[in-house]
Amino acid sequence: MQDTFVRAASKLNTFQGGEEKGWLVRIARNITIDYIRKRKPVAYLFDRPVNIETMAKTPEQLSVLNETEKELYQALQKLRISYREVIILRKIKEFSIKESASILNWSESKVKVQLMRALEALKKELQKEGYIHEPLR
Repeated sequence: MQDTFVRAASKLNTFQGGEEKGWLVRIARNITIDYIRKRKPVAYLFDRPVNIETMAKTPEQLSVLNETEKELYQALQKLRISYREVIILRKIKEFSIKESASILNWSESKVKVQLMRALEALKKELQKEGYIHEPLR
């Protein structure tokens, strides 16, 4: 995070307006990609266990949800990086299309198309693994 803000401060004069949040996330993404490229073997976000807060009330519901999350993240790990990124930004982090386009440095139409393709690829991966329980939207 420190590297992100240091780079943002040094490049503030090149900021052309627009979404500050998207600009900072794009800087953080690029710094992370640079860091990952320098490290071998490659470690990615999905190599670590993911803990997402839930509103489930019973231990049974929590265990089913945690298993579902695990299945989802395992399937996401098998997708190409661009598909992972667009799914994470749009569906998990809930960025808007405009914000996602800014972060990924894509057009808004590319975000829409890639998201549609990514969700279809995720659905196929989940079906291949036998995990489809409900339709993806």
